[in-house]
Amino acid sequence: MTGRRATTTLWRPTGPAELDLVKESGWRAWPPRLPEQPIFYPVLDEEYAVTIAREWNVRFDGAGYVTRFEVESDFLTRYPVRQAGGRTILELWVPAEELDLFNAHLVGPIRLVHEFHDSTGSHPGAQA
Repeated sequence: MTGRRATTTLWRPTGPAELDLVKESGWRAWPPRLPEQPIFYPVLDEEYAVTIAREWNVRFDGAGYVTRFEVESDFLTRYPVRQAGGRTILELWVPAEELDLFNAHLVGPIRLVHEFHDSTGSHPGAQA
């Protein structure tokens, strides 16, 4: 027996500000939620994460990123899978007050796997 814990791969679409905070953590933790963000929602499908990063984060932040990370599978059973639309649009809803506990169950680093940028400068955060 190797003693390795079973893990589940999750993805997180994110914008530049959140990604900077993940970098500051040494790629080891998700930052605390803002008051208007009561839920942290990683997703279970890479394609869904890519869609959100490209269509949402790029539009509103000028860039979108997709991260991949591993979490202890046994720990994740406390969060029911939520279907937010189609068959592959699956999320976990982690209450903001449990994010430190969630971070304690990450296995290995958070990895940046995709990035998308708005070359038009047309997003709301673009400088005029």
